[in-house]
Amino acid sequence: MKTHQPKLKTQLFSCGFFGHCAQNVLSPTGATPPLPLTPPRLLKPDCDSSTSSSSSATSQSFTQWRFSLPTPNTNTNTDTDTKTNTSASTPQQTLDLQELFHVSELQLSTDLTAALHLLERSLVPNPPQEQPPCPPNLMRELLRNLREAKPATKILFALCLSEANRRVAVEAGAVGAVVESATELDGPPAERALAALELMCTVAEGAEEVRAHALAVPVMVTMMGKTGARGKEYAIGVLGVMYGGPVAEHMTAPPEEVARAVELALQEECSARGRRKGAQLLKTLQQLSEPQPHPHDAN
Repeated sequence: MKTHQPKLKTQLFSCGFFGHCAQNVLSPTGATPPLPLTPPRLLKPDCDSSTSSSSSATSQSFTQWRFSLPTPNTNTNTDTDTKTNTSASTPQQTLDLQELFHVSELQLSTDLTAALHLLERSLVPNPPQEQPPCPPNLMRELLRNLREAKPATKILFALCLSEANRRVAVEAGAVGAVVESATELDGPPAERALAALELMCTVAEGAEEVRAHALAVPVMVTMMGKTGARGKEYAIGVLGVMYGGPVAEHMTAPPEEVARAVELALQEECSARGRRKGAQLLKTLQQLSEPQPHPHDAN
């Protein structure tokens, strides 16, 4: 288990951790043209298909995400409110994505902006759930630019719809990168970063990483207060993973304090799925708050 060193600004904790934050934080509140690589063709989703794996089911819950296209296209009817449709990739599409990753990786050293825009145009707005593994170097460069590069959170979220690339992201340090940059993001970029983080939590190594991160709980509490309905849903989902796991009893944040923050968040705008996740999280936190019977009490 890795040990993460807190990197966020110390004012995140200047309010007695949760006591004051829960009330204040949770109140409402020319790029270089890309290389001429043809983006992979994406299929429409098969409405009759189904899957039994929990990770695929989790991915399906993110298909309501709406991407904004990088540039208008007069040949399509797609606008900024187009819903993401994920689908299984074909063999040809897999080869196209492999070529896309290779070309983007080659561009990193000469033109990072072009590389990111190439990925954005090819993966957004219809990223497939089945993707070839993203090169680790490309993933690490993407993570280094989460704060600065506008397309970075779009690309990370699109990649994390694939279970294979969730593992690549976790191994590249994406859990720590998202936790430590989340409070500096606003609006859709913040929500996409949180969505990617919750998807990474469906991988055992990702769940372990987020539970081990010293800043994960206070950052998720902060993000519940500064994001909209979707952001609250994803932050609550991450907290649910943290407190629902085998190391929940070792959490430094008292469950009752986290529960108060969740209750405040649910009083504001929140998606229906977020409210269901919140209700389950509150049950878990209540169980953790109750005193455990001593073994000798049974006698």
